[in-house]
Amino acid sequence: MLNESNGAVTFSVKVVPRASKNQIAGVEGDAIKVRLNAPPVEGKANDTLIAFLADALDVRRAQVEIVTGHTSRRKVVRVRGVSVQKVERKLMQK
Repeated sequence: MLNESNGAVTFSVKVVPRASKNQIAGVEGDAIKVRLNAPPVEGKANDTLIAFLADALDVRRAQVEIVTGHTSRRKVVRVRGVSVQKVERKLMQK
């Protein structure tokens, strides 16, 4: 599920837009399920996802990147400057 290479961790995310609040909602299949209060229009959900993950992982927004799935609920995200252990501790223990 989590892949670490070249100083970055890549993982799958399933986004649930228009939720009541931004939160990690567990693991679904091989993806981390994230509920976002933003609608899936004009990139608002993507921007919210990047900000939420940056805050949750204590990194700058510039370190978080959506690699694939810009228009899909299922995305692949890359976070530079973190370890697999940090991602597991911060995102998967919620």
